[in-house]
Amino acid sequence: MTNHLLAAYDDQLRTDAETPGAVSVARQGPLRLVTFPGGRGFITYRDLGGADAGALVPAALAHFQDDPAIGQVEWKTRGHDHAPGLHEALLANGFVPEEPESIMIGEAKLLALDLSLPEGVTLRQVTDEADVRAMLEMQHEVFGDPLTEDEVESLLRRVATDDELELWIAEAEGRVVSAGRLEPVRGTDFAGIWGGATRPEWRGRGIYRALTAERARSALRRGKTYINSDSTEYSRPILERSGLVKVSTTTPYEWRRDS
Repeated sequence: MTNHLLAAYDDQLRTDAETPGAVSVARQGPLRLVTFPGGRGFITYRDLGGADAGALVPAALAHFQDDPAIGQVEWKTRGHDHAPGLHEALLANGFVPEEPESIMIGEAKLLALDLSLPEGVTLRQVTDEADVRAMLEMQHEVFGDPLTEDEVESLLRRVATDDELELWIAEAEGRVVSAGRLEPVRGTDFAGIWGGATRPEWRGRGIYRALTAERARSALRRGKTYINSDSTEYSRPILERSGLVKVSTTTPYEWRRDS
């Protein structure tokens, strides 16, 4: 049932479409070694093609270690990949696994529901610096990690140069209470929904689901058929209730340079 969705994901999204906003992309065997603003490295691939993980991992890490501006590197794994020895090689080279997330895919029309919001809550798309900064501050507060000025500037640059990227917020009492991005992927049938976060005291009121529906309607207007998302265990049930299905898992492995 999900095979065609997973095939579409692998064929259409595990390409340049996966790394919008990259500063540079280098190839090393089957790997794509991506540098993002703010000293962030990212490693991904379509498949490993039977390559020796024990040799791939240290060579890829050395690529980023040679750049003193890189402070952290993420290696993105997928649960359906055939990658014997990869987990062990990543651990041996100082990568630490984060929590797995569900790769969710479904038809955009299934999410584009007409949903009501709690009284006093409104949705809108944002582009200016004050709104973008407020959105990012809320998301980082919810996720529990610090916001850097590089991240703010990087997202503002993307908003200014990418006419398809959309940032959406839900507001109440003059504060951002929920937010998320819509990233239509050029040349594909997909639009991704990312960065979904809701303040704990505002959860369980249908706000995130309404925000998702608004983004799905926008994706349909842009001619996209599918919505994809890497979902935490908080957002996965919400997307499942709207008809998205879990096709695989993704686990990021993180390496950080010693200070």
